[in-house]
Amino acid sequence: MLTERERFNMAEDRIILDHGAGGAASHRLIKDYIFSKLRNPLLEPLDDSAVLEMGDGIKIAMTTDSYVIDPIFFPGGDIGSLAVYGTVNDLSMQGATPLFLSLAFIIEEGLPLKDLKRIMDSISKAAKEANVDIVTGDTKVVHRGQADKIYINTAGIGKVPKGIEISSHLARPGDLVIINGDIADHGMAVLFSREELDPDIPISSDSAPLNGLVSEILKISDKIHVLKDPTRGGLGSALNEIAQNSNVSIFIYEDRIPIKEEVKAACELLGFDPLYIANEGKCIVIVEEEDADRVLEAMKRHPLGKDSRIIGEIREEYAGKVYMKTKVGGTRIISMLEGEQAPRIC
Repeated sequence: MLTERERFNMAEDRIILDHGAGGAASHRLIKDYIFSKLRNPLLEPLDDSAVLEMGDGIKIAMTTDSYVIDPIFFPGGDIGSLAVYGTVNDLSMQGATPLFLSLAFIIEEGLPLKDLKRIMDSISKAAKEANVDIVTGDTKVVHRGQADKIYINTAGIGKVPKGIEISSHLARPGDLVIINGDIADHGMAVLFSREELDPDIPISSDSAPLNGLVSEILKISDKIHVLKDPTRGGLGSALNEIAQNSNVSIFIYEDRIPIKEEVKAACELLGFDPLYIANEGKCIVIVEEEDADRVLEAMKRHPLGKDSRIIGEIREEYAGKVYMKTKVGGTRIISMLEGEQAPRIC
């Protein structure tokens, strides 16, 4: 086990797992080594998808993602459905209607064909559920030991309706913060499956397509400023990203954050903070206060939003920071995830 100092020193000159966790190390890697070489106005926002002007008022959203989850089958899903849902959700977080996906496989020699068939059945079902078409793809096979079973890369294209402008840079003081249900389900389901922990604890991934939920709330409000799915790095890191990009502060309330008791117990057992555990079917919605109740009620009417709650608000002071009012009445800073709690979670 590496000490914190050893991890820090290693991170100075080579890639470590922390760089893929979706937290502070990931952001430094992207900013210092990747974005600095590719900077352009379309990439500048670094949102879940790029929004591209096509002329005549037509806008599309485009995204890409890669899935290396271990294990490839887990309670509530698998790498196939996860790849479809995750790509659909990244498009949805820009207010886009997902339309088309690409699908590329890197397969390790020796993968059982029954596993590939199971994954393809799952992909087909997930694409139908999300109402998207897979229109192109690629397959590569590498020598045994040069991959781990199967990796999936996707790209997605969606259409942004006229009048929709949503970004992690647009949160404003006075807005309220809503989430559509329990946090940390996905990360803990994957970890319990990977480590073969207590199978009697009923934890299942929340992996799901959010485009239907997003479509419903965009129909009833034009005052939604930010949509964000808190995947790698969890709720805590996602809120920090929004606070920094929008130059605001975010105050959340511990007693309002929904989390299942079994998930909370599992986090305590393993020493994890649920605020930093990955989700794959959750959406942060930041909306003007005057429309917050209407948006909340619309979310609760949707199957993926029945447990939605207002969990905080946007403020002007202490810009770039996230704070949580604890159950005992104190206030603590919620920093962006530093380090890697659970690698290969998506």
